[in-house]
Amino acid sequence: MGNGPTAGTITKNDSTNGRGGPVILEMRGISKAFVGVQALDAVDLTLHQGEILALVGENGAGKSTLIKVLTGLYQADRGEIILAGEKVALSSPRDAIKHGIAHVPQERNLIPFFSVGENIMLESPPKGRFGLIDFHAVHAEAAKWLDLLNVPVDSRTPVTGLSVAHRQLVEIARAISREGRILVLDEPTASLTPLETKVLFAILRNLRDQGVAIIFVSHKLEEVFELCDSITVLRDGKNAGDQAKAESITRDELITRMVGRATVAQEIPDRSGARGEAILELRHVFTAVGAEDVSLTVHRGEILGLYGLVGAGRTELAKAIIGVEKVVSGEVVVGGRTAHIKSAKDALMRHRIGYVSENRKEEGLIQILSLMSNVSITIWRRLQNAIGWISGRSERKTVQPYVDQLDIKAPSLLTPVSSLSGGNQQKVSVAKWLAAGVELLIVDEPTVGIDVRTKGNILISSDMAEVVRLSDRILVMRHGRITGEIENTHDYAVTSDKIMKFIH
Repeated sequence: MGNGPTAGTITKNDSTNGRGGPVILEMRGISKAFVGVQALDAVDLTLHQGEILALVGENGAGKSTLIKVLTGLYQADRGEIILAGEKVALSSPRDAIKHGIAHVPQERNLIPFFSVGENIMLESPPKGRFGLIDFHAVHAEAAKWLDLLNVPVDSRTPVTGLSVAHRQLVEIARAISREGRILVLDEPTASLTPLETKVLFAILRNLRDQGVAIIFVSHKLEEVFELCDSITVLRDGKNAGDQAKAESITRDELITRMVGRATVAQEIPDRSGARGEAILELRHVFTAVGAEDVSLTVHRGEILGLYGLVGAGRTELAKAIIGVEKVVSGEVVVGGRTAHIKSAKDALMRHRIGYVSENRKEEGLIQILSLMSNVSITIWRRLQNAIGWISGRSERKTVQPYVDQLDIKAPSLLTPVSSLSGGNQQKVSVAKWLAAGVELLIVDEPTVGIDVRTKGNILISSDMAEVVRLSDRILVMRHGRITGEIENTHDYAVTSDKIMKFIH
């Protein structure tokens, strides 16, 4: 990307605080509508050279749409983009790359059967004699960027062999290898451990000090205040107040802008209802994928938080519960009876257990189908009439209440789920299981809150603030074992301190 004719040159920012460079990007009055939905309404954004700008807002606020306009995936209906004082038209992602804009999307965008080095150097592979790709040079160049990020991966390793966290770091290495002047990161720490996040932040600060301008999209407000210089807030597709310096706004003020409420007490769901009977028990469970002597109980009407660092084994445990991975010893008890769950279908049909995967794109949803079809897919058999036909009217009547309950924002029920924002896609995943009448819902790395009081819920997250906000009880997991249990008071300072004692 740095080789493009308009990519510009990265220069040292003379400002001592990293925020004094000239304006490098202006998005003025950006509006974008889809059928039935005004996704963006006259949004403004200003980014300076050598600045890290946070872009925050609730799911459905318009963050993803704005980023897609900036990176050429969407074209705005109205408004203009000004790069270094020059109005530009970005009609494709390749146009954005040519103008020095590098993007690391929230969903992985690597070619699975290419090597790490080939993915990093994909846009501009070094060439040798006769114009052929010099693969030795490809891996030598890629290794420099991997070393910069402290990624312990050989550049010749196929991407299919990498963990989710390492894939994320490879995406970031690919972006910074282009040496562009604007770097856009969408939820970059979602799959990273605290140590990996610390390394990433050090790299981003170094890039900022060299004059790179960075847009940092995140729902982790602690990270926003730790890393970012300025903050732009979107709510319902509009600017929620003027762009602010990070040191000039408090966390409570920021949340008020995001959600439109005067207090943050409403952040915490009302969990005053009595805890019901046990829905699921694990008794000294060992699994084929690393869980060791895990015992836990989930009650009706509670949210059990399962917290741990990346690699702690939480997702693997969840997949063992639903029969995707093997339980080798111990006992799984559902509704008071020993259960031998053989598959995800068995978990749903016989035991009323649903699982919302962190990988919506590949495991959670069928992207080419409509919102309505994705929600109703688990109950198609129930909706069929005597000759096997599903009435569209019956399907709509069944699906609409869940769309309303979860406030899924979409032009219509027939909208392809692939066109929805990440947060709305996850809401569709939740709606699918609610429609199926599950008694226990396992939600892996959510980007939306869950509060289904008549169910039991297991909330898997590496976002400590989210776990503290939503959970009734918290189990801490490390190296496949439960290391501690905490009754949650929703006091972040107290509960997070307890969690950290069980992590180490």
